[in-house]
Amino acid sequence: MLRTRVTALVAAATALLLAACGTTENPTEPATSAPAAGGPVTVTDSRGKEVKLDRPATKVVGLEWGEVEMLVGLGVMPVGVADTKGYATWVSAARLDPSVKDVGTRGEPSVDSIVALQPDLVVMEDDRGANLVTQLERYVPVIVTKGSDASDNLGRMRTDLNMIAKAVGKTAEAEKLLADFDTAIAEGRKKIADAGAAGKPFAIADGWQEGSTVSIRMFGQGALVSQIGIQLGLTNAWEGKTDEAWGLGQTDVEGLTVLKNPDLHFFYNASDGTDVFADGLTGNAIWKSLPFVKQGNLHRMPDGIWTFGGPLSGKQYIEQFVNTYAV
Repeated sequence: MLRTRVTALVAAATALLLAACGTTENPTEPATSAPAAGGPVTVTDSRGKEVKLDRPATKVVGLEWGEVEMLVGLGVMPVGVADTKGYATWVSAARLDPSVKDVGTRGEPSVDSIVALQPDLVVMEDDRGANLVTQLERYVPVIVTKGSDASDNLGRMRTDLNMIAKAVGKTAEAEKLLADFDTAIAEGRKKIADAGAAGKPFAIADGWQEGSTVSIRMFGQGALVSQIGIQLGLTNAWEGKTDEAWGLGQTDVEGLTVLKNPDLHFFYNASDGTDVFADGLTGNAIWKSLPFVKQGNLHRMPDGIWTFGGPLSGKQYIEQFVNTYAV
């Protein structure tokens, strides 16, 4: 999967928090955009740092896809994005223009490529590391989002979006995005309740295969997409150990035997075309014995629904839950 693959939960949490350093290379040609409008802006980011801008930023580089989705949803097309090809594969809610420059990988973006675009602002998550922030802040203002918080991921999403919106002068657009998201939650919750499915169980996962071993990453109570399901009136059936930032845990096919409820629906992502549940477990006797497999309650999500996104990806998840439980 796109986020770091690991073989133990502790390693997964560590990898997600791993600091990343920028690389250097020959700069690309600077991008151009319309002059910025508006007065000075001061934003306090997740570090508690005040970031002062002469005017709302219009030339923005995004280094994590959730924040890039937010920017595009606000009406600000970034001039540069980390791993544009990967974004196009995993995020369909807010498409990038062909003009957007690739500035390296999400784990190791190129400082030279970013600076060459002469951006007004760089938006990144706090798990990318202080070293990268220090390098970038020599040349350009940087705001750092929290990115994830398993204690309140929906609240964190709102905070990150509103912070970005203030920095780019799009607070009204942020209000509309969140209002539309809240409306989708309310309408979806009613549809699910009206269908008699309130309280029904779900589980969400992704996975990868190394040799004959299939590792499964479960989305616990605090994962963003799990909190969306819970807000819809459903119940996340996965109660295993998860990390504090992302709400993610690790198991294997034997660990899935705790999911015994015959009404449970199991959702997973495989946007990159590697479907370990369909291809890696087809002959596994334990897998075939699981109630959600036997009942046909196994759902590969449509490609391009980003699990770690903003309100627009969140609405795509709402639609999938409603289509499953309110039919």
